[in-house]
Amino acid sequence: MFQDVVRRHPDKVALIYEATGERWTFRRLDEYSNAVANYFHQQGFQLGDVIAIFMESRPEFVGLWLGMAKIGVEAALINFNLRLDSLVYCVTASGAKAMIFGGELSSAISEVNGMLGKNMAKFCSGDYNPDVVPVETRHLDPLLSTASTSPPTQIPIKGLDGERSVPPRGQLLRDRRAAAGAKRPALALFALRLRQVCRERLTARVTFPRGDSGAVQALPRKMAIVVHSRYYRIAAFGYYAYRMRPEDVLYNCLPLYHSAGNIMGVGQCLIHGLTVVIRKKFSASRFWDDCAKYRCTIIQYIGEICRYLLNQPVRESETQHCVRLAVGNGLRPTIWEDFTKRFRIKQIGEFYGATECNCSIANLDGKVGACGFNSRILPNVYPIRLVKVNEDTMELIRDARGLCIPCCPGEPGLLVGQINQQDPLRRFDGYVSESATTKKIAHNVLRKGDQAYLSGDVLVMDDLGYMYFKDRSGDTFRWRGENVSTTEVEGTLSHILNQTDVAVYGVGVPGVEGKAGMAAIADPKAKVNPNVLYQELQKVLPPYARPVFLRLLPQVDTTGTFKIQKTRLQREGFDPHQTSDRLYFLDLKLGKYVPLDECLYERICSGKAAL
Repeated sequence: MFQDVVRRHPDKVALIYEATGERWTFRRLDEYSNAVANYFHQQGFQLGDVIAIFMESRPEFVGLWLGMAKIGVEAALINFNLRLDSLVYCVTASGAKAMIFGGELSSAISEVNGMLGKNMAKFCSGDYNPDVVPVETRHLDPLLSTASTSPPTQIPIKGLDGERSVPPRGQLLRDRRAAAGAKRPALALFALRLRQVCRERLTARVTFPRGDSGAVQALPRKMAIVVHSRYYRIAAFGYYAYRMRPEDVLYNCLPLYHSAGNIMGVGQCLIHGLTVVIRKKFSASRFWDDCAKYRCTIIQYIGEICRYLLNQPVRESETQHCVRLAVGNGLRPTIWEDFTKRFRIKQIGEFYGATECNCSIANLDGKVGACGFNSRILPNVYPIRLVKVNEDTMELIRDARGLCIPCCPGEPGLLVGQINQQDPLRRFDGYVSESATTKKIAHNVLRKGDQAYLSGDVLVMDDLGYMYFKDRSGDTFRWRGENVSTTEVEGTLSHILNQTDVAVYGVGVPGVEGKAGMAAIADPKAKVNPNVLYQELQKVLPPYARPVFLRLLPQVDTTGTFKIQKTRLQREGFDPHQTSDRLYFLDLKLGKYVPLDECLYERICSGKAAL
């Protein structure tokens, strides 16, 4: 598919690198990836080998894994925020034989060089400083400059029928057409054979980090496998669902180790011929200036990006752009309309999905707050369901026959997708870890003998079939006999505080049933007045949802994909011995927040302070 795009318009700009203004045409991207393929093939890398890529977002990142794919080498895309044990864990778990790292991350590699193993080949792309990189590291750029830029020659593939050589794709197509004529069934057979090849893992794949892999305290959970059919499905889903066009220019400020940036974003370039602007890191202050400068028509968002943009002062460029579509996930319903009105965005392409899931859904008509839709009239056309689940344990609730119970409109349920490994839309390729894969599969879900992918997310469907994000696992807690939604309280607090970063979570109090609400608020300039805040909270939140504890800190931890992290905050709780941040306790007798010191902490833990 990429070669077809190159053939149609080789001199069209494929990638623009915002940091330098560099423009890569499709011809240049093709030749660079060919050089990558030819060099690593000459170095003895072959089908099924894994090479880790550890670098910040730039055009070379795309050319590297694309070149590997041309010779069947698998790319493991490593979160560039990882350091020390987390970095070693990811590289080791991927099974990589070699690592390509950006010169900007040389010190991070030097820190773990002794833990990566003696046989790990290392290549540095970009700025090469021999005083920083490990001594055995090779500078990749000059090596690629001398490699052939011609398409890689015949590549041996070990298939079910033994080792054989596969001719270039064009020749393979011509051979098939010569044998069967130019009829559609011949191409359908070719597509079927490709799916079989993917299923047997005879073509390249990509592994993506999953979970909050930017966390310092916890190791990444798992690495998702992305075969070619899945890559195509995700990119094509975005292109056709939101009516993108080849002449569109897409602004991509998301990290390329993540599927949103690399597949939903860059995939539009490789498969459909769009121009993609790559920004090394997201900048709220430069976002609209970049969009206006490069005449972008599509922007991507994820996590808290839209709220960060709303938090910026008004500037001319925010309404002097050509953007018609914003596509992504995580746009909070509380700011949806504010975002579209202020920045004059005609269409929001909100969708729900994960790198590895088989139950993605999309909001195609801009229904405010909805993350997707599924027909209630013809539900079997797309076999996904909301099924009843114990929201505390996330265990499936089953009927007398042992099957799961579908939810009615208005009932929250776990989103599941029926698995069919013969269908590229329904298959589940899983993770590098087999145990992680097994945990995401349930049996006997809607009928005896079936299998379904467990999303881990609770959604609610309305009478028309629109689905709304409720809470991720663990994002609710019970207090005073009521369920408290952390996302709802976060949205309310953030709105009151002019889109400030807020993390809400439940904390245990000795001798007290349930969990008390606690809010960590980014307050670097000490401007938040807790009691003015409480006066506002009384107007908009019921008593049980008002945070019992406040923590005012310089900044709230976020992942590389702009999701707020709570792990460390929850662990430290409201204990003043654990932090030097300002802590407050809601004294109901006084009707205000009071500073929480060691003495008050002891009174709360001993049950002498009324909650």
